[in-house]
Amino acid sequence: MSGTSLDAIDAVIVQCGKDIRLLASHSHSIPPDLRAEILSLCQPGENEIDRAGPAHIALGNLFADATVALLEGAGVAAADIHAIGCHGQTIRHRPGSGGFTVQIGSADVLAVRTGISVVSDFRNRDMALGGQGAPLVPAFHQAMWGQHPRCAIVNIGGMANITCLDMGGIVSGFDTGPGNVLMDYWAQKQHNVPFDRDGTWAASGQVEKELLGRLLGEPYFSQPPPKSTGRELFNGAWLEQHLGGQSTNDVQATLLELTAASISSALSAFTPAQVLVCGGGAHNSRLMHRLQTLMGSVPVRMTNDAGMPADWVEAAAFAWLAWARLNGVTGNAVEVTGASRPAILGALYLP
Repeated sequence: MSGTSLDAIDAVIVQCGKDIRLLASHSHSIPPDLRAEILSLCQPGENEIDRAGPAHIALGNLFADATVALLEGAGVAAADIHAIGCHGQTIRHRPGSGGFTVQIGSADVLAVRTGISVVSDFRNRDMALGGQGAPLVPAFHQAMWGQHPRCAIVNIGGMANITCLDMGGIVSGFDTGPGNVLMDYWAQKQHNVPFDRDGTWAASGQVEKELLGRLLGEPYFSQPPPKSTGRELFNGAWLEQHLGGQSTNDVQATLLELTAASISSALSAFTPAQVLVCGGGAHNSRLMHRLQTLMGSVPVRMTNDAGMPADWVEAAAFAWLAWARLNGVTGNAVEVTGASRPAILGALYLP
């Protein structure tokens, strides 16, 4: 899993079945030139197909490199792995009537290079059934934490999404809006650093209430679920059109507040008993503090305390979805995506 932030490839070995156990993990770097090319492909541009083709192959090879490094580090043979679940890298996601989704990262290259079957293309079946094709992690969240009463799982990656669970069932789930994507964009633009570590820079500024109001005025936030979003909407150009002379650290403080406020607002209708946070945003102590403040007496903690390290939840989810594909288990949650029926997700690529 590389995710919206494209900060690294997360690779895990997961034992699935009655119990779900993380056995090994590995973070694999993405070359800056490939990262830049993929990010450019996330927006309409010139000669996209001829640029996407080589990136598709290069990313497939990088996924294979990550898999080999993971197996070698864990001392596990390829023959002992049932399948690789590979989400690929989303470069365009346009849900809705007549919508489509595009992921790159060749599953054929990955299967041939590793000698392991690959399950990929998880989103299109759900979209063919009228669903959003996202988020797809709630079924895994249910398998991991469904026994907890009124539990909300919050994944804060580039985008943020929630899953609301109660007594074994999925109540709802959707993308709440930007997670780290706008904060990362602003930190990179102003300080040439990949992200604002611990939200330290954001903590040095003040929330610009007028700017926050304009950002929260985006119609997506008031749109009822099912809904999903991505860089197609929340990107640098979207942010820049709302700015007007604010100090740079006040903008960063406001972007952090935007993430925390949009998540807490999305959770308010569910009134969870606890909130478990995963993804890179779980390490942003300032963001976690703001989220806890906005959630009041509802405890907000990392998934590390509930059986799965926050950094590896999403990669583990696609390992589980590969297991679900091989075992005939449905992987979409119609309460979340709005698909017309549950479906087994993913296409199988043999080595």
